[in-house]
Amino acid sequence: MFSFEFLIQILPQLLRGLLVTVEATFGGFALALIIGLILALGRRSKSMPLRLSCGGYIAFMRCTPLLVQLYFAFYVLPSFGIRFSALATGIFCLGLHIGAYIAEVCRAGIEGVARGQWEAALAIGLKPLPLWLKVILPQAVPPMIPPLGNYLIGLFKETPLLAAITVVDLFGAANNVAGLTYRYNEPYTAVTVILLSVSLMAAYFVRKLERSFSTRGMKLPRSLINDPLNIRSEQG
Repeated sequence: MFSFEFLIQILPQLLRGLLVTVEATFGGFALALIIGLILALGRRSKSMPLRLSCGGYIAFMRCTPLLVQLYFAFYVLPSFGIRFSALATGIFCLGLHIGAYIAEVCRAGIEGVARGQWEAALAIGLKPLPLWLKVILPQAVPPMIPPLGNYLIGLFKETPLLAAITVVDLFGAANNVAGLTYRYNEPYTAVTVILLSVSLMAAYFVRKLERSFSTRGMKLPRSLINDPLNIRSEQG
């Protein structure tokens, strides 16, 4: 039987877990942005070994489950002397995994800048750093925002996997409550409602951003926006 009284009792514990979930989400996403941009630039490099290395990394990360990567990083790497806290390991793995997908968004955004913009910037003698900061990124970033927002939501929904490596996030807190009290209805119902509510709110703001930037000319392929993890293409 569902008890609202018991739900209220465990709510503070679940909210503490939600804070850990938010921390892991934004920490992993910040790392993923950095990795994605580096990989995108590597894929555009004139060096074939660098292009192949970046492509191999992307293929490996996209073709192996995140849960397996988490287990490997948390349980296998310590045997080689590489040890991090559970939360740090989770953030690290989320960033490495999602960064492989974000790389394609960054590459598409950069390649969406008209070639004439590059040539004009070089013609007036802009050096690489001003070229990127003043010409390329201001044009490449706006069309990247909608799919990046969807990746942020997708990463948020992946965080329950961190409970598998003892991170007490929202799902981990629910597991602890269920394990101690043998009551499952309240904690898991609360987790479902919280995850759904946060995801819907985030999706609403992403759609508003998408409409805001849709009038600026450059757009990424709809497949990257509607299916950011390329699930359909990888299944078919």
